[in-house]
Amino acid sequence: MTRFTLLFFLTGHFLYAQPKITGTIFTASKQPLEGAVVTLLKAKDSTFVKTAVSEANGQFELLNLKPEMYRLMVTNIGFQKYFSVPFTVAQTDLALPAIALTEENKTLAEVKVTGKKPFVETKIDRTVVNVDALIGNAGSNALEVLEKSPGIAVDQNGGIRLKGKSGVVVFVDDKPTYLSADDLANYLKSLPAGSVETIEIMPNPPAKYDAAGNAGVINIRMKRNVLKGFNGGISLSYGQGVYKRTNNSLNFNYRINKFNFFSNASVNQNNMYQDLTIWRRYYNSSGAYTSAFTQNSYIQRNFGGNNLKVGFDYYASKKATFGVVLTGFYNPSLVKVTNKAQVLNADNQVTSLVEAISPTNKTWTNGSINLNYAYKFDSTGKELTVNADYIHYQSKSDQTLTNTLLDPQNKFVSQSILLSYFPTTIDISTVKIDYVNPLKSGGKFETGLKTSIIGTGNIADFYDVLDGKPSPNYEFTNNFNYNENINAGYLNYSRDFKRLSVQAGLRFENTNIKGHQLGNKQAKDSTFTRKYNNLFPTFYLQYRMDTTGTHQLGFSFGRRIDRPNYQDMNPFSYPLDRFTYYGGNPFLQPTFSYNLELSHTFKNKITTTLQYSIAKNVISETNEQRGTIYYSRPGNFGQRISYGISMNGSFQLAKWWSLNVYTEYISNGFKATLYGQKLDESRFYWAVIPTNQFQLSS
Repeated sequence: MTRFTLLFFLTGHFLYAQPKITGTIFTASKQPLEGAVVTLLKAKDSTFVKTAVSEANGQFELLNLKPEMYRLMVTNIGFQKYFSVPFTVAQTDLALPAIALTEENKTLAEVKVTGKKPFVETKIDRTVVNVDALIGNAGSNALEVLEKSPGIAVDQNGGIRLKGKSGVVVFVDDKPTYLSADDLANYLKSLPAGSVETIEIMPNPPAKYDAAGNAGVINIRMKRNVLKGFNGGISLSYGQGVYKRTNNSLNFNYRINKFNFFSNASVNQNNMYQDLTIWRRYYNSSGAYTSAFTQNSYIQRNFGGNNLKVGFDYYASKKATFGVVLTGFYNPSLVKVTNKAQVLNADNQVTSLVEAISPTNKTWTNGSINLNYAYKFDSTGKELTVNADYIHYQSKSDQTLTNTLLDPQNKFVSQSILLSYFPTTIDISTVKIDYVNPLKSGGKFETGLKTSIIGTGNIADFYDVLDGKPSPNYEFTNNFNYNENINAGYLNYSRDFKRLSVQAGLRFENTNIKGHQLGNKQAKDSTFTRKYNNLFPTFYLQYRMDTTGTHQLGFSFGRRIDRPNYQDMNPFSYPLDRFTYYGGNPFLQPTFSYNLELSHTFKNKITTTLQYSIAKNVISETNEQRGTIYYSRPGNFGQRISYGISMNGSFQLAKWWSLNVYTEYISNGFKATLYGQKLDESRFYWAVIPTNQFQLSS
């Protein structure tokens, strides 16, 4: 640890400093010009060197330059192109005189944009998906966009996997969602794709991000307009399959003087269904077949999504900006499950029939406030940001489970009715401070602190309906409170050399967990606590094998943690139907994983990646049979080893036809002892996900 830290800081200290160019762009009326593109060219042959964009105060800077003769080209829409006279950069920084751009004095009959963002971009520590680059995303939702993104798979229940691994943490605008898999899927379905700017996929996230999620982090960045004046947009869509779907959104932005006001609202309806058939066979201790069970479940899901986001930024000075953001959603849903099952004896003769109907009404609401502050010390990029968030989630759910038992001739035998109510609250408070400092050597140093406090209350009230009257069912009724506090700090250093880019970071996290299961007439109170401290290193390399960037090699390494969520640690069980119970496990341990990737990128279009990951105490679903009842609950698998190869490529097959294809061939191997049974299994799987886009000429 000491050697690493010493090398980490000495490397940046002893590398020689390189000069920079600074300047300011103005209009002819002496107003600072924001967004002007400043391009540095070699004076002898006009070879491109690097580029920069002027800030709100008109200032720009070009860093890490070699002593040589240069000239500048400055462009901006509505202004004439500017070329400077040649000038020389020596060993010291150079401040250029102010540059005034002249407005165009002619009217353009037509402006034709020929360039566009690629669907997928590869960076040193992440893959970036530009959502608007794929026209097929129009009218869809954020979860469907994830399904089209390279390396991401979404199962029929909305569970998200990244390169074959579960345990992905989803962020929205650099903030974790803190939702369970089901609630997260429903939330993403309520976000229209038109409100999403980019999706950042990070199998090995940098130290700035929480270490949670052994498969990595997906960060969804929402659109935010900063154009001056009043502007906005509306998006409407309707789809019809077996059931209908609509995704509608409205946004506006108003920027005047020192204020920028913004808002986004969406109203959505997503209806879908699932037709599931389950086969189970039962054997005695000697291995002889004794009975069987078959079940068909028809599941109809109706999800409503209503989201609102409003906020403003106040530009107190050229350096300081304050911001307030209010967000909330109201997402009602109705899930109807109809189960029809047959119980068979050893001769495969039907002994009984079971019909189960379980409609579930749920309302999921959220309200949050974000206070943010940013201070730019100077034009070099040195910046301090502070974010304080309070988030409140509330869920109300009620379910009626009606089980009807019939004889083989389909005649009524008996019926049971179980009512359940599931009110849940989640309160989250976080504060984080981040500091970025570009170094004169050309590198960049980042550091930050974060603390988060999470409190949840989960009540499950069950009632048996006897003679038309509800009676408390203490087998399933429970009340579970969960509290979590995580304190973290990180260091990160990055630098670009001529062909080599390096980034290294270290994150520390202190975790404190307490769970309290309140008792009832049949169960006593119980509590558990967890406390642990961990270090999470990250390291990245990117090497450009030629001056044109045709071939690039990349390497990444990171350590991750996957903590069990509050629902997984709730020890009580609840019934899905007469034969299947779901429950939690208070003895779950966190999963720790080490992830490595080696990649090759060709012309920024084809990226091939070799990956290897080893994880201990993997949290996954386990099944235990007690008589005719299946108990499904999360458990710790001893070890998982994952390795394989993946490829993502973008191809322009014709002027009107573009193709993005992702494929992976990955092995997942598990070793564990579960319920006295040993598991040692590994399997390869192969997946190909092509995305075609056809553009019709007008």
